[in-house]
Amino acid sequence: MSEQPEGQRRDDEGAERTTSVVDLGIYRQSVDPLPITFHRRELDAILWIYGRMVGEGEWRDYAIDHLKDRAVFSVFKRSGEYPLYRIEKNPKLAAKQGAFSVVGTDGRILKRGHDLRQVLKVFDKALKAAD
Repeated sequence: MSEQPEGQRRDDEGAERTTSVVDLGIYRQSVDPLPITFHRRELDAILWIYGRMVGEGEWRDYAIDHLKDRAVFSVFKRSGEYPLYRIEKNPKLAAKQGAFSVVGTDGRILKRGHDLRQVLKVFDKALKAAD
């Protein structure tokens, strides 16, 4: 048995360990970045519009993609087709044009802004024009 109490280490055991300072920027680059996702409040707003449009018979299916640079909520009339609309969140554009955008089938940006609820109002206008 040793003379030291349990839980204590002798100095020669800890001599092998060396500490080094790591640059935080280099560490962040070496770690795989997490994908961009929608927050719960954002998904609530999107799914509220989606539920309303499904009730109207306009939309039938959706897909959510979480990519490394943006999150995309795609809406389909039928599964297996191109999406009718894409609701995108791109945080790189948050300081400039706004992180949220609604993109049409042809790739045109229908509305872009900083507030998701304001951007989603583009679907209200489409309903008013159809009535």
